[in-house]
Amino acid sequence: MKRIHLLFAVALAAGIALGVLGSQMLSAQEGLRMGTVLQRTELVGAKGLEAILVLRDVPAGGESSKHTQTGNEIVYILEGSVILEVQGKPPVTLKAGQAFQTVAGEVHNVKNGSASAGAKALAFYVAKKGANLEDLSVPVK
Repeated sequence: MKRIHLLFAVALAAGIALGVLGSQMLSAQEGLRMGTVLQRTELVGAKGLEAILVLRDVPAGGESSKHTQTGNEIVYILEGSVILEVQGKPPVTLKAGQAFQTVAGEVHNVKNGSASAGAKALAFYVAKKGANLEDLSVPVK
């Protein structure tokens, strides 16, 4: 009987651990899709387009998953470090004070460079006027 209780306790502990880990990973990926829009401004010289400045918090161990942008993206790392993985290129680690850019259709993934500390970045997009933040990137399988 004690063996059944031990097996039940181990299974319960494993289930809780997997649930917590899954929840953290989901919130990490959700955090990369969302952000705080700091500024939106119409681009006078480019009718129908606007510039969007977004503050992104990248949770410890978080990653964006492979995706493309619908337009241009410029990202400046404010705190921590990230690993930029662009399809067909070696990964690049970027630290606070460094920046990267992607173009429409370029498959890439952004990972937090730390499993224990978050990172922050400013992301600048050129997009169709009124675009929703979640529509700026397209997941790739």
